[in-house]
Amino acid sequence: MNAVTETRSKHAQKHFRSLFLSDIHLGTKGCQADLLLDFLRIHDAETVYLVGDIVDGWRLKKGWHWPQSHNDVVQKLLRKARKGATLVYVPGNHDEFLRNYLGTHFGGVEVIERKMHIAADGRRFLVIHGDQFDVVVRHARWLAYFRDWAYVSALLVNTWVNRARRKLGFPYWSLSAWAKFKVKNAVNFIGAFEEALCNEAKRCQADGIICGHIHHATMHTDFGIDYINTGDWVESCTAIAEHHDGRFEIIRWADKAGERSVGPMVVDSAENAVKAA
Repeated sequence: MNAVTETRSKHAQKHFRSLFLSDIHLGTKGCQADLLLDFLRIHDAETVYLVGDIVDGWRLKKGWHWPQSHNDVVQKLLRKARKGATLVYVPGNHDEFLRNYLGTHFGGVEVIERKMHIAADGRRFLVIHGDQFDVVVRHARWLAYFRDWAYVSALLVNTWVNRARRKLGFPYWSLSAWAKFKVKNAVNFIGAFEEALCNEAKRCQADGIICGHIHHATMHTDFGIDYINTGDWVESCTAIAEHHDGRFEIIRWADKAGERSVGPMVVDSAENAVKAA
């Protein structure tokens, strides 16, 4: 087996009916663009939903941060559209500037406020970012900005904590994830957010809701319909995949990163070698 064949066998392309990504936060230092590129090289779908906060306009207004890897993510997504995938962009609060362009298409990407996704098994899912049902974002914008600053600060602390943990041989630990489940107000906020989104889906006569915004990937039916949250690409690095039979799953890419022995740059080299041949 030659090097190209061996590399491709270790990185078998996975094809889904639909992929859902949100809260990538391109333009911030916390964005895990390299891991996302790794994910996008291996995973393809007929339809890719970008469920808000893909570009972080809030952070970019305060200071420009746009390394090459962030540009590569954009180019990779647009390349999927050129190859025939349908790309649907549902803006969130951090990329709300795109809400001025609802109903338009650019580079093969449709920009729309919400979308009713029909799964392979016939179920109807309302796809929406979810910030519209966050009372802080809607009624106290200054507090939303403060919450964003606090989250970024927590990520910075988390970075130093995990550097020390790695040196001691301990696995990755998320400060914000710990807080979400240990702080009563945070737990109550998540529950209220999920219930509000499920009620909106019921109002739209949908069988489920697919959203982002709160950086907490999960799937459940606690409120009588399917609630699916895509998570984020700042900490958890998660995506939602719909199989061709209508099944949904959470792909936790950060957890799988350590399982792969060949880096993403090797895949690129193999692909280029094939094209050159």
